[in-house]
Amino acid sequence: MCGIAGSLQSGTESDLVAVTASMMQAFHHRGPDAGDVWVDQDAGIALGHRRLSILDLSPAGAQPMHSSCGRWVLVFNGEIYNFQSLRKDLEALGAAFRGHSDTEVLLAGVVHWGLEETLRRANGMFAIGLWDRAERKLHLARDRFGEKPLYYGWHGGVFLFASELKAFHAWRGFKPTVNRAALPLYLRHNYIPEPHSIYEGILKLVPGTVLSISATERNQYPEPRPFFSLTQLIAHGRSNPVQGSPEDGVHLLEQALSHSVGLRMVADVPLGAFLSGGIDSSTVVALMQAQSTRPIKTFSIGFTEAGYDEAPHARAVARHLGTEHSELYVTPEEARAVIPLLPEMYDEPFADSSQIPTYLVSKLARQQVTVAMSGDAGDELFAGYSRYSIGADLWRRQSSLPHPLRKALAGLLTTVAPRHWDRIFSLLGPVLPAKLRQPMAGDKLHKFAGLLGIDDPMAMYLQLISLWKHPLEVVPGMTDTSDIVARAAALPASLNTVERMMAIDAAHYLPGDILTKVDRASMAVSLEARVPLLDNEVVELAWRMPYAWKVRNGQGKWVLREVLAKHVPREIFERPKMGFGVPIDAWLRGPLKSWAEELLSEERLRRAGYFDPAPIRTAWKAHLAGGQNLQYQLWGVLCFEAWRERWGH
Repeated sequence: MCGIAGSLQSGTESDLVAVTASMMQAFHHRGPDAGDVWVDQDAGIALGHRRLSILDLSPAGAQPMHSSCGRWVLVFNGEIYNFQSLRKDLEALGAAFRGHSDTEVLLAGVVHWGLEETLRRANGMFAIGLWDRAERKLHLARDRFGEKPLYYGWHGGVFLFASELKAFHAWRGFKPTVNRAALPLYLRHNYIPEPHSIYEGILKLVPGTVLSISATERNQYPEPRPFFSLTQLIAHGRSNPVQGSPEDGVHLLEQALSHSVGLRMVADVPLGAFLSGGIDSSTVVALMQAQSTRPIKTFSIGFTEAGYDEAPHARAVARHLGTEHSELYVTPEEARAVIPLLPEMYDEPFADSSQIPTYLVSKLARQQVTVAMSGDAGDELFAGYSRYSIGADLWRRQSSLPHPLRKALAGLLTTVAPRHWDRIFSLLGPVLPAKLRQPMAGDKLHKFAGLLGIDDPMAMYLQLISLWKHPLEVVPGMTDTSDIVARAAALPASLNTVERMMAIDAAHYLPGDILTKVDRASMAVSLEARVPLLDNEVVELAWRMPYAWKVRNGQGKWVLREVLAKHVPREIFERPKMGFGVPIDAWLRGPLKSWAEELLSEERLRRAGYFDPAPIRTAWKAHLAGGQNLQYQLWGVLCFEAWRERWGH
């Protein structure tokens, strides 16, 4: 795993080298093993690369790398897992290789097939900067699902790109302006989705696209060209469904996942896996162990707080599979000590609180390995999130009621304060059905009331996943640029409501939140994280499978559970889903209260001018009173304020 950076600008050779080296130093953690810069002063191009050596540890794998014909120069962050089969295809076409790195294979593919065809053939995660010396054109590309980050944009007449936003700050002319138009999106999701970034004029390259630009196109933003489309993949899957029985589907998935895991076990450095004891990570670990002649290394984090400790479940899976398991119990103080590191680690506002344990388990793993497998993406591919069944059930129920009746019911529910509903439910607890004995029942009833007036299932889903339900109240003067409903409308008509939610999450939440969280947390400690469930073949197969193979009796991941059941007894893994989180809600009322009070003070918020303090102060007081759990909304504002303080905005 590596970090890349570069620029299109005029200057002396020594100046271009110095500027690019400074940018690379900002993400030294992404590639601590080596680094180099290549420049062409006449063309005004500089390419920089920091290397975390994984494959071909020799100088033959070093970057920036030049093609054998001399036309192309490449900097590459990521891994091409099928590089060995691609190499055989290229050798049949006459290509010769000096080393055995996937970077060299990627370059040879560009020479023989062209960039976009090479990317379509590639199975992997990547962010690429490629200079064409013949046409004097820079090409940027990002993998299908956004596993690897890539920022770009014009600033002060200079075109810049880099793996992390902090590299832009290292360019001496960088004086960014906060992109206020992105703030409603951030408050809604607690991350800033592609192509937006926190800075005006700086964008994230959309996954599955290529951007091409020359120095003569000054201050232009060419439209990225897709080499991959999730919508087209889904449509193809719908028109080419898997034939056979559900048991055939289980067999096919096990084959595809085993192949994916096997490809990702290729490394010239120590390798292991994160293990939470949940369905996804346990399946990945089981298939790794099945292909290993010795115990694989697995890692988990434990917490002393009740309801947040997954370590015993991970331990049980590890014991059954016979892995070499390491676990670390983290005190609340140790977990909270990570918080001051977050604005540097996530160098634009990002507020998924599971970033804390993700960093801690990455740090634990890095003590023994350089590569770790992750179980991410199982929820998006196999309907694992509880919000899918909740959302579908809510839509089914409310769509059967006339709109006036729904509006009246919403008004009735909100006339009673959440804390009073909590007391009512508490008094009625002994006679209520088990599924109605909910913690924070009043808060949930008020959220439900907010959904009753919506007449479109995807608009309802947007509201369901929005943290600040009405972010424009917090960011006055802005407009809502969320495109989730529009994205859903472009999906194949044959998808049901849950499948639409899954597709939206795969294109939006997965790159914006999950993969961003894992990339920054793992790379902060120079650890490469690999995601077997995002293998090309696995994703294609998942979308060819009938919905009934994913959801049965209201429970998701049926086919994935059946694969795991071949390796691990059901009694070990069949349990309610746990989030990989920390008790931010309680911490904000306790040890983090003074820190939060300072960042959320009315004077501070008003002086900064980004948010209206009134709704934030109201939420803060309600959270402290204990009547509502508003940790997610507040954590988003707190992370923004901590980020603003770190980067001087």
